[in-house]
Amino acid sequence: MLRTQIQLPEPLFIQARRIAAQRDWSLAEFVRRGLEAYIQTCPEAVDAATPWTLPVLRGSGGHLIDPATVRPEADAIAHRFVSGKATARAKVRP
Repeated sequence: MLRTQIQLPEPLFIQARRIAAQRDWSLAEFVRRGLEAYIQTCPEAVDAATPWTLPVLRGSGGHLIDPATVRPEADAIAHRFVSGKATARAKVRP
């Protein structure tokens, strides 16, 4: 492994150290795991000749979501609002 130094704002450092201690990890382990998780969400480097495309949407839990799988649901929700069938969840009283 390589050693390095990083600079963190004090509140971030305190919060990271607290979370690492709660999990019985060293701060280094916490940072490594965080970097590994973040790197998994980054697209691979592409050749400059390759055109840029919109990244895939992230859903809760860090799972990647294919926009094509949620399109029918989004269309159904939009249709309810356009057709006036949407209902308010809470009514505001004067």
